Amino acid sequence: MAERITVGIALNGVTGRMGYRQHLVRSLLAIREQGGVERADGSVIWPELTLVGRSADKLAEIAARHGLDKYTTSLDEALGDDKIDVYFDALTTQHRLAAVNSAIKAGKHVYTEKPIATNLDDALNLARAARDAGVKNGAVADKLYLPGLRKLKRLVDSGFFGRVLSVRGEFGYWVFEGDWQAAQRPSWNYRAEDGGGMVLDMFPHWSYVFEETFAKVKSVTAHVTTHIPERFDEHGNPYAATADDAAYALFELEDGTVVQMNSSWATRVDREELVEFHVDGTEGSAIAGLRKARAQHRVHTPKPVWNPDIDQPIPFRGQWHEVPDNEVFDNGFKIQWEEFLRHVVDDEPWHHDFLAAARGVQLAEAGYQSAREGRRIELEDLEL
Repeated sequence: MAERITVGIALNGVTGRMGYRQHLVRSLLAIREQGGVERADGSVIWPELTLVGRSADKLAEIAARHGLDKYTTSLDEALGDDKIDVYFDALTTQHRLAAVNSAIKAGKHVYTEKPIATNLDDALNLARAARDAGVKNGAVADKLYLPGLRKLKRLVDSGFFGRVLSVRGEFGYWVFEGDWQAAQRPSWNYRAEDGGGMVLDMFPHWSYVFEETFAKVKSVTAHVTTHIPERFDEHGNPYAATADDAAYALFELEDGTVVQMNSSWATRVDREELVEFHVDGTEGSAIAGLRKARAQHRVHTPKPVWNPDIDQPIPFRGQWHEVPDNEVFDNGFKIQWEEFLRHVVDDEPWHHDFLAAARGVQLAEAGYQSAREGRRIELEDLEL
């Protein structure tokens, strides 16, 4: 058996959908099932897990289901445990700041869901606190690891596009109001006072996707709205939707690329995947989703002629070519967990720290400001 380097991890928020499915089951338990995270010398990093939450009964049930024996309803107890090296946070957004600050003060490395805070000042203060405490820190950037976006990045890195001109993104689906069919998202997502809102949820994603795939965001012009003003909660009770459920934005990137991004929980899907990015460049174009990507090089580009008096004779969609997998794509959350654990143990390179996450919060804040003031907002460079 390979030598094990044990890393104690306190997981806060595993009774929630994302914390349980993606981070506990599909990431950390999957890492344990494969024998740990392999290191260069043949030894492995072994995650030793402690579950943290408010309900002892729920924690006990999850622990028993997966053969775990460490759980607590006391965050202070977990942070006071010398065997805990990493604190992970999958709490709802408005509860994250205090918990992460406590973990930093306890000297724990910190990895968290996004956004790391509900405003830029708090996000930067977290980044400064982590820096000053000398703890490793990171936020989830799962979209970068999706097969479709990895294929898109492969096209970018190969020079396929030539000069990238523009990106058109469509994200979203119809989230049921909760009356005659249960909503498929939790009700807090639609209450601003609880940290909900499309912009705060998704603009941090778009920030790192554009930055890591093309270039940093330079400016934003946004229209933000609440299309569905009343929804019904998990108990069937009506409530006012105080948070935005759609945002229509124009982003300018530092390399001159123009991005049009529609994000909506009040749209019905007529595309192959729940998010798609259409990228146009001087040499070629591509459409990338969660798992698939299709491309069209300039030599395969048809020459349509505008004629509204006849049916379109060119089968446009049939003239795009599937981008092959060419590799096995593991779960994106799991891959990023492996990278973070190698960063903690071996100081391997890490690309999405709290400062990068703060840029996502900055973009969300700028999006709201643009919508309020009806103007384009330029983003300043952030420094700690």
